[in-house]
Amino acid sequence: MNETPKLRRGWTTGACATAACKAALTGMWGGTVPDRVTITLPRGETPTFEIVNVAGHEAGVIKDAGDDPDVTHGAEIRVRVAASKGGIVFRAGEGVGTVTKPGLPIAVGEPAINPVPRAMMVEVVAELAAEYARAPDVEITVSVVGGVELAGKTWNPRLGIEGGLSILGTTGIVRPFSCAAWIASIHRGIDVAIASGQDHVAGCTGATSERVVQALHGLPDHAMLDMGDFAGGMLKYLRRHPVARVTVGGGIGKLSKLAQGAMDLHSGRSQVDFGLLSDWAGVNLSDCNTALEAVERVPSLAGVVAGRARAQVMSMIGAQVDIVVIDRAGRILAHDG
Repeated sequence: MNETPKLRRGWTTGACATAACKAALTGMWGGTVPDRVTITLPRGETPTFEIVNVAGHEAGVIKDAGDDPDVTHGAEIRVRVAASKGGIVFRAGEGVGTVTKPGLPIAVGEPAINPVPRAMMVEVVAELAAEYARAPDVEITVSVVGGVELAGKTWNPRLGIEGGLSILGTTGIVRPFSCAAWIASIHRGIDVAIASGQDHVAGCTGATSERVVQALHGLPDHAMLDMGDFAGGMLKYLRRHPVARVTVGGGIGKLSKLAQGAMDLHSGRSQVDFGLLSDWAGVNLSDCNTALEAVERVPSLAGVVAGRARAQVMSMIGAQVDIVVIDRAGRILAHDG
């Protein structure tokens, strides 16, 4: 039997920015920008990064996300340093966004450089200031080449991060195909919605159901949560951070799994139980290939699925709940609640 190949890990934008910062600062205080630098990550790992495209007191690192399908894989993270009038100041360069809505770990008006990357760069400044006997007064400008275009492929605009990407990372390491990053983004979306005074949020399994639900309820972008397959990740966080009303929307297949009690709706981690659908419909549906086929055979089944999915959601959160079930074309098959 062949073993599953081990997936290669990569580095966060925060780790890359820290390495570029160290290189640029070494050039400013030491006179020469090194070809490679080693940094210390929050958990003690010490990766080494190749430095590219040096220009004055500015240096870049090409992000390697390993085997993770990260939108920023291959992007150049650049840092320019300059003396400041006192302390460490962070600036958003081209391709790095600015926070415009409350609820994120960075204050409104600040560059979208998250707390851990900031702390890593502050540590680098302290280390090099001691080495070169300098005052740790530095302006750090972080840029991402092509970041404005890349940000359109992320959740940043919805979260109120305008003008580019976020510089992210809590460990400095990108672990391939990790669910944690997606779930963390759902959590931040809930934080932003609550901080904005939004009392009705919606989590949907995909773009089509999101479009339908948003139009149905007239919801603003910041009320829409990118739930995807992670119903459990969304609902558990909403249980701890409640809102008055929650809508869940999706296709009949994924919402059938939610109705069965599955909280991870990915096809590799949960399956539609056609025996259970048969019981709900009162008709043998075991020969169906998909839940949509089952609903086409017994149209009333969509309403049963919506009702049972609503009951599952209501068992987890104390909000007013409604469920919207759609087909592949975006037609509403059932709306419960």
